[in-house]
Parts: sequence; structure tokens; C-alpha cells
Amino acid sequence: MGRKPVNPSISNGGYAKRDSSGQFDISDCNNTTVSDKVELKKKVTLLRGISLITGTIIGAGIFISPKGILKNSGSVGMSLIIWTACGVLSLFGALSYAELGTCIKKSGGHYTYILEAFGPLAAFVRLWVEVLVIRPAATAVISLAFGQYILQPLFMPCEVPELLMKIVTSIGISK
Repeated sequence: MGRKPVNPSISNGGYAKRDSSGQFDISDCNNTTVSDKVELKKKVTLLRGISLITGTIIGAGIFISPKGILKNSGSVGMSLIIWTACGVLSLFGALSYAELGTCIKKSGGHYTYILEAFGPLAAFVRLWVEVLVIRPAATAVISLAFGQYILQPLFMPCEVPELLMKIVTSIGISK
């Protein structure tokens, strides 16, 4: 069978391979070998990993939680002790993930780790909880902080109107 140029988004039950001219050869799509498998490239370098962690942990946490910690602890010293304890706890979590990443060399993060440790049911449930609860809640909290910090300078001596903050938060989520 000859070569046929096809749309790469159409699946015929296998993996199409590009030839040197950029065309897809689908003649042997169903006869793939182990070396022909399509795999995710490992693109998270050390710099990208540090940037991701810095942006996620420090970027969101440093702007959202200090006010509440300081308000509820009652003193600057106690709030620094709480921050240090939380930092040590986060360090233990990061070291645990680093060890899991070196032991389980498959892509997939949380899902893969739970799949290997507890089986497919627990991994499936964790994935759905992530999709239905964890990600939307995290997005909402970060977007609320975005709305609050964008509007606060405009209404400095007064409270930010709740409706306006909800509108800006909604815009932040949609972008």
C-alpha cells in the first residue's frame, strides 16, 4: 500500500509516522512496535520545575494567607513560627514527591503515583476529585485574590464592592 497524506488528527487505531517530507504514512499504523510508541517528552527541566513551584506555592500563597495568619495568631512572632512550620511541612511534601518522581518514572503525577500504590479505583477517584473539586476550588481562590488585589488600590479607604469583585474574578477565571 502506498503513502497517503492524511490529517494527523484522524485516528485509524494506531500511530501515524511522519516521513522526511512531513507527510504521514499510515500504511503500518496497526503494526507498531515498542520503539514506535508515541510517548510524552520530558520537558520539565530544573529551571521549569523551580518556576512552576515558585509560581504556584509562593505566587498564590504569599498573597492570600499572611493577612489571615497574622490576624488570627495575634502577634508577628507567632505568625512567623506558623509560617516556618508550614514551610517545613511543605518541604517534607516536596521531598516525598521528589522521591516518588525518581522511583516511578512514568508521566501522570498524582494519578500515576496513586495508581502504582493503591490501584486503579483509588487513582480514578482521585482524578475525578481533582477535576470536580480541587482544581475549581484552587482556581476560585486564586481568582478571588486576583480580583481583590486588582481592585483594592482603586477603593483604598473603602471596601471593594462585592459585585465588582465578583465580576473581576469571573473575568480572571475566563482568561
